[in-house]
Amino acid sequence: MKQLIIISVILIAFNTNLFSQNIDKILSEIETNNTTLAALRKKVEADKIGNKTGIYLQNPEIAFNYLWGSPAATGNRTDINFKQTFDFPTTYSYKNQIADIKNEQVDLEYHQLRKDLLLKSRLICFDLVYTNSLKIELSKRLSHAQNMATSYQKQFDLGETNILALNKAQLNLLNLSNEMELLNIERNVLLGELTQLNGGIFIDFTASEYPVTVISENFEQWYQQQEQSNPLLNWLKKEVEISQKQLSLNNALSLPKFEAGYISESVVGQEFQGFTVGISIPLWEHKNTVKYSKANAIAVKNLETDRKLQLYNHLKTVHQKVIELQKNTDEYQSKLQLFNNVNLLYKALEKGEMNLIDYIIELSVYYESVNKLLELKRDYHKTVAALNQYL
Repeated sequence: MKQLIIISVILIAFNTNLFSQNIDKILSEIETNNTTLAALRKKVEADKIGNKTGIYLQNPEIAFNYLWGSPAATGNRTDINFKQTFDFPTTYSYKNQIADIKNEQVDLEYHQLRKDLLLKSRLICFDLVYTNSLKIELSKRLSHAQNMATSYQKQFDLGETNILALNKAQLNLLNLSNEMELLNIERNVLLGELTQLNGGIFIDFTASEYPVTVISENFEQWYQQQEQSNPLLNWLKKEVEISQKQLSLNNALSLPKFEAGYISESVVGQEFQGFTVGISIPLWEHKNTVKYSKANAIAVKNLETDRKLQLYNHLKTVHQKVIELQKNTDEYQSKLQLFNNVNLLYKALEKGEMNLIDYIIELSVYYESVNKLLELKRDYHKTVAALNQYL
């Protein structure tokens, strides 16, 4: 080959990020601007008020009677009645305690929904890191392909190469250009999803590096942290507390209710005043409620045990997957750097030891390997994000 092919050197720069962004800062912005979370916060306020209703004394009753006497000489009669009914005193304490626990559950439900939404946002950010890093790689490849196509066009014009080599260089450029266009479409879709989550406010996410993540290989130690901060498990713990408090409440509701009040009666020449007290006999109204509460408390406790076991086994499987992905990614990257033949391929092409078609085929194998490494990194960090979403 008489003329030196101007070719761009293909470099792997996995740790280079010209526009690094703090993903946690972006997630904080999304948490502030997201309309779904704003609506959920309002619902939390309403639900907390709702949980505090119906836990106080019944309304007092006031009655006034005016009766005309007959015959008229009998005179008229006036009655005034004031009456207050109340349950056994411990009832109100248990109702208030249950309301407080339900309000804690409301916070936990919001916390879980918030974490789910932020996880969705984080995964989109990781997809964008992947597309941005791949775009950097494709830009280098595209520049290289453009230089090759230009060089072969000049050689063809000078009669130093044939149309087959020129067409192959042009097809290589065309394929890489199309790949870049498709990647830009995918990136714009991801940016649109991120904008939607950010309340319609655009975020130009340009980061091409993942945040540093460290997962302990000791699953039991790691799980202890996960168990303490998991909102679902904490919600179930509160549900167990509620079932126990509900049992105590139903026991209290099965005790007699009391009634106390003031009575005044006036007739011609006479006036009577005094107090009235009463008690209800708990025979039928709350039949089986205590029995049901005991059965429900046992069922809720068993449900908590079952969910905890399911979560433990699920997280253990995912944790093992993360450890294996991490080792696989590190090993793949190390070997890819060791087996990098890009410079050797270029020298072989330059010296005429390899034709253009073979060069492009060999180079595409390396490109596919780089793409595979980028995919491995993306999958690893997305799995870690899902694993650590409640920490």
